[in-house]
Amino acid sequence: MIVINLLLIIVFATMAFTVIYSFFYAIAGHFYKKREYTNHDQYRRIAVLMPAYKEDEVILQTAKQALFQQYPSNLYSIYVIADSLKKETIATLKKLPLSVIEVSFDVSTKSKSLNEAFAQITKPYDIAVILDADNIMRHDFLEKVNAAFISGCYAVQGHRKAKNKNTNYAVLDAISEEANNHMMRKGQVAIGLSSSVIGSGMAFSYLYLKQVMKEIEAVGGFDKELELRLIRDNHKIVYLEDAIVLDEKVQKSEVFANQRTRWISAQLVYLRKYWLDGVIGLISGKIDYANKVMHYALVPKVLLIGTLFLITIITAFTPDIFVISFAHWLTITIMYYFAFIISIPKEFWNKQTFNALISLPQTFFVMMKAMFKIKGANKRFIHTPHTATFENNTI
Repeated sequence: MIVINLLLIIVFATMAFTVIYSFFYAIAGHFYKKREYTNHDQYRRIAVLMPAYKEDEVILQTAKQALFQQYPSNLYSIYVIADSLKKETIATLKKLPLSVIEVSFDVSTKSKSLNEAFAQITKPYDIAVILDADNIMRHDFLEKVNAAFISGCYAVQGHRKAKNKNTNYAVLDAISEEANNHMMRKGQVAIGLSSSVIGSGMAFSYLYLKQVMKEIEAVGGFDKELELRLIRDNHKIVYLEDAIVLDEKVQKSEVFANQRTRWISAQLVYLRKYWLDGVIGLISGKIDYANKVMHYALVPKVLLIGTLFLITIITAFTPDIFVISFAHWLTITIMYYFAFIISIPKEFWNKQTFNALISLPQTFFVMMKAMFKIKGANKRFIHTPHTATFENNTI
């Protein structure tokens, strides 16, 4: 029993940290004030980079959509970084007014694709935009990114929204994304910290990104290392809430599990790598840097929701056995559920969301299953396949 109670104390401390952290930024997110940027009739040269690994199902649609931006056509270029695409897909892409960079690696990663693209691109650019192969930019996305950079921004994260909500998993994934947008982007910016980046729908100084990517060899989670380097170099990451990129949400349990396995693995890798730097940063007053390292110690949302519920129920029926009381577990459970609820946009309060929430127990067990696949996941590339699913044609 002593061992069990010791483990419960560790679990409680870890979860309580995540709950308090999330609760604080869920509240802070409601104090976020969107800043308006203007371009002052100035336009920067933009390179849109789209790494595409075995993405034949979606890349043609998204590449075509990327060509319809409200931005001077001579000042932005689309680069599809084709890794393991079919010959016929590449042939079709080459008929479009964009550039195709063909790459091949023994072990494919997004960082390798981006570095190879930078090595082959000879035109000068001011801004680099990174998209996933399934991402669709709203027509004014580049215009808003340009205005932010003209106003002095160095790195921005756009607002990534769901492209589809056609299954329960897709709805839950979309809700999770928006909760993160509220807490990890709006909430962070509201108190003067940098926004978190997501891996796509983001833009950086072209020359800076080209240089810093040479030092990043991550198999997964390259964006985590990138944001730490940006903040370490005293660059603030801005959140552009109205610069929207539509992102495909996972539709099946196996895809959900694989995606979360990759994310959790990368999170643990960077926690081990940077926790000491985070402590030093906190002591030395580098709050923005330390805050980003703290992200890696947070328990994933679905896992936390399910675990808090189970442990709270167990302690309710065994009040005299465990060292952490039912009241303590109930308190942090209510706090986290409240934080999560107030982070969900009003558009999700509908019957479709209610039906999706019914599948939360199944999603929790899928997450638990994913936890057993983490070992060695950071040493191999775990691909999330996408489809041409697109529900909203008004972009």
